[in-house]
Amino acid sequence: MHLPTYVGLLDASLRSLADAFRQVSDGHGEEPDVHHLCKVLAGQIDGQLTMLVPVVRHYGEKSEQEPERLHATGLDSTRSGGVGLLRDLQDLYMLGSFVEMTWTVVGQAAQGLRDRELLHIVHSCEQDTAQQLQWLRTRIKQAAPQALIAAK
Repeated sequence: MHLPTYVGLLDASLRSLADAFRQVSDGHGEEPDVHHLCKVLAGQIDGQLTMLVPVVRHYGEKSEQEPERLHATGLDSTRSGGVGLLRDLQDLYMLGSFVEMTWTVVGQAAQGLRDRELLHIVHSCEQDTAQQLQWLRTRIKQAAPQALIAAK
């Protein structure tokens, strides 16, 4: 069974996403909504990690080298200015999309296994991730005109 590989991937990508939200929060303190909501969303992901603990206990988690491209990396640093904020938000969106699809894959395995507890966890966390992506999409739309047109 390869579910432990995806459980490990989910755990690692959630940690990367939470860290990235915190980094963007700290790096863009001049944007009060970004600063505050990124901290809140990082905390929400911490809750997802807590929900994942029994899954890790039951199925285990495995770090695979193959396939090599199957991973998600967080942000190395934040960028400055309007375009920097826009790029950082896009990076968060890409990482969040990776997490969302990983939840989907794990959910499909849960259906195949008829694991109701795992299905409940996946359903709850998929909803949280969808809300995170919706906020990011909205905030990117808000930031884009100012960063790309109005900036000098």
